[in-house]
Amino acid sequence: MKINVLDFMKKDKFHFIILQFFFLLVSFLSFSQVTFEKEVKITDFGLHFDGSKVGADAPNTGVNTPYDRYFGTNISAKGDCLKTYGDFVFMTWYRGGKADRHVMLTRYNTVTGKSVDLEFPHRHTGFHNKWWIGEAHNAIAVAISPLDGTIHLIYDMHAYGTTRPTDGSLSKDYFRYSYSVKNAASLSDEEFTLDKFVKNSDNGYKHLSLNSGKAGYPDEEYSKYSFLTYPQFFTNDSGDIFMYMREGGNSNGAYKFSKYDANTSTWSDFTHFNVLNAKNQQGITYNWGLYGNMKYVNGKIRVGFQRRSANSNDKYIHQNGVYYAYSDNQSGADSWKNHSGTPFSLPLYDADKIKVMEPGDYVQTTQTDKVSIVGDFDWTVTENGDVHIISKVIDRQNGVTKPLHTYKAADASDFITSEDFAGGTSIYTAGNDVFIIGLKNNRVFVQKAVGGTNNFTTVYQATSGRLFHHGRVHINNGKLYYYLMEKKSGSAQPLYLQIIDLGITNDPFRVSITSPTNGQNINLGKTVAITADAINENGSISKVEFLVNGTLFGEDTNAPYSLDWTPDTEGAYTVQAVAYNANNETVSSNEITVNIQVFDHTDQPCPELWLEPSIYKIATCGLAGNELYMTINLAKGQLEWAAEITTAPAEATQLWTVTHHRQPASSGYVEITADLSALGAGPWTMIVDQSTYDESGSDPEIRVNARTGVPISDTGDANYGYDQFQRRKAKGWTGTGNNALFAKPPGQGNLRYSVTPVTAGDQVRFQNGGTISPLRYILVQTLSTGEFEDNSFLAKIYPNPAKEEFTIVLTRETNANIVIYNLLGKIVYENTVTSNRIDIENNGRFKPGIYVVRVVGQNQKIYNKKLIVK
Repeated sequence: MKINVLDFMKKDKFHFIILQFFFLLVSFLSFSQVTFEKEVKITDFGLHFDGSKVGADAPNTGVNTPYDRYFGTNISAKGDCLKTYGDFVFMTWYRGGKADRHVMLTRYNTVTGKSVDLEFPHRHTGFHNKWWIGEAHNAIAVAISPLDGTIHLIYDMHAYGTTRPTDGSLSKDYFRYSYSVKNAASLSDEEFTLDKFVKNSDNGYKHLSLNSGKAGYPDEEYSKYSFLTYPQFFTNDSGDIFMYMREGGNSNGAYKFSKYDANTSTWSDFTHFNVLNAKNQQGITYNWGLYGNMKYVNGKIRVGFQRRSANSNDKYIHQNGVYYAYSDNQSGADSWKNHSGTPFSLPLYDADKIKVMEPGDYVQTTQTDKVSIVGDFDWTVTENGDVHIISKVIDRQNGVTKPLHTYKAADASDFITSEDFAGGTSIYTAGNDVFIIGLKNNRVFVQKAVGGTNNFTTVYQATSGRLFHHGRVHINNGKLYYYLMEKKSGSAQPLYLQIIDLGITNDPFRVSITSPTNGQNINLGKTVAITADAINENGSISKVEFLVNGTLFGEDTNAPYSLDWTPDTEGAYTVQAVAYNANNETVSSNEITVNIQVFDHTDQPCPELWLEPSIYKIATCGLAGNELYMTINLAKGQLEWAAEITTAPAEATQLWTVTHHRQPASSGYVEITADLSALGAGPWTMIVDQSTYDESGSDPEIRVNARTGVPISDTGDANYGYDQFQRRKAKGWTGTGNNALFAKPPGQGNLRYSVTPVTAGDQVRFQNGGTISPLRYILVQTLSTGEFEDNSFLAKIYPNPAKEEFTIVLTRETNANIVIYNLLGKIVYENTVTSNRIDIENNGRFKPGIYVVRVVGQNQKIYNKKLIVK
């Protein structure tokens, strides 16, 4: 997942750099309105590993079974697989399903709208040359030389050689390189054919070295090209393309890179950034490998990585540290420096010379192999020279996960590491801003911050359309090209290209609306922050005015420029920002339109409830002002509900009112209202329970056990135990039966009550009385499971609790949909099983905690099970 390429567009005189998973767009550029342009289907048959994780000796189960794999599930739209050149977009992929596996190169013509697919005769190799075991490393990197129009493909063969695999079956296939004749990249749609690629001596298209088939060079150089993995391309400002790969293994690996000479059509000898067997050098105790990437970013070749040491006795289970360096030489041959400008020579033996910080310092554990620093690492450098690095650290002893953002402004001497960071998998820069682009809720989103800061805001979020597994990003000429695999099932799944205009301009005095987004729907009565990004590269900003429907709404004189707006009438509204400089000159943003609408809870359904007798937190789905809706999907039973209150009443005599409405499918709402006189400073908890205690009782303050409802002795002690609450007579009961209140000591902040019975399809609405802040979320607990339908026959989960991975086995089904929710009700995993089992790797996806696994069988039978991840 590390993409590093710069495409130099000579005819436009721009410099373009592609980053890991993302990109860098250089020159004095700024961002305004982000707009979606188009979505193009590339194929319905992108290869995907839809089966289970298996061992290296797994038997061949044939082509009509799910495609099992040794590592991850993704192989198409993976790696350095996406580039632009002129009017064309190039994408590599494998064609599915399992029986096919052919190498494909697609060129999409943005002018004619036509795609040309080139099918190569060679196919996906599989793990250790066992085609029936998917090999997620076997991605295909692509580059186009802007100097001679040649196309270059390098395949990740995952460090194979004559002894790996041990049977020697890849002794003549350990390195794969394909390349075209000159100017092939810009041929017409009709002329762009497979015969423009150069064949090897066996009449195929796989070359065993970068200079195979070139005069004066051997076809095979085993010592140079064996045991390589993770191919990536990047391009410098002169239009020279580079490739780099990692040689060796995870804890003893080295980056080495080569430059393509367009004049001679040959590649240079490798330059080693670091070396294998570092411990052979004086003062180095352990060998080490590196996980990160090499990029050409804003005029320099740079390297950023995390180190994996061969030391197996420290607290780190895999990587540690953050390391960064750059070269002042366009070739990267020398002139290397660390982030402080201290020079060092290649190859690098001691990684500590370029160390920036240690993520392991941000967690408490010191136990062996309890600090995990894997994934979500990337870095970039802005045009100003601001350095930004993102990473993630997990404390496996204490169950703590922390995304970290480490950054240094160009004029600062020290890095700042912020724990106030939502996280991301990749980061890029354009001009002096930094961006995070990825998938949120399986749709594209873009976040932005000013270089040298940690103030990220969302500037684009798709809220409709297809759902996607994963994808790769490239930017060219102000447009985002996102190569995506749709979230489907099977070993052949659709691939799409989305093109999004980032609204890049070169105006030094500019302003743009960053929130809300154009076309956004906003619920009536909801307060929305209108924010603007105003920049004057030749001076200052004195103020920003905000216009709503062309009329001045307000102004802000300090960055970040923002005002709160609470629309009170339905309809379409235009929003615009106007920035003023010190001379009172103005510049206006593009107008955006937002739609104010009456909330329709059916548009935002909450996750369905579960059968387990435990408390789960449901996110604020269906929230409209002071109301929150959800639908019950249980056969029958009794539930306890809890809705959080965020502030205490202003006056001691003020009543807190929360109304619960229950609407069976066949009737109107049944309203249950509970009022409580304030019991002092909050937040605190009360429980309203439909009970049978005697309303005429003389003691309205009998202490009871909150779980059992059984009275306990009145000792006069105000410090109640965990299960001890004060029972009070309810006020305002409008339903049938009796009602009791339990007021918990301060510090809890919940309001609880229950209703019974519950029937499948019931609609429940929570509403406060307007004297408290809006409900933030609901906690749901089933209090009775005896009457629920028993669907436990559907599946088994083991191990549970789980750590690195777990298995779901279907006992009476061969097809089912698997959905896993976290405690906020957010889907963290979803897949369709077409066999009777699925092995799920953690890979940082599941943070320590409690999850709900929902299995839906072929006959819509539902099994829900609590999963604990340590």
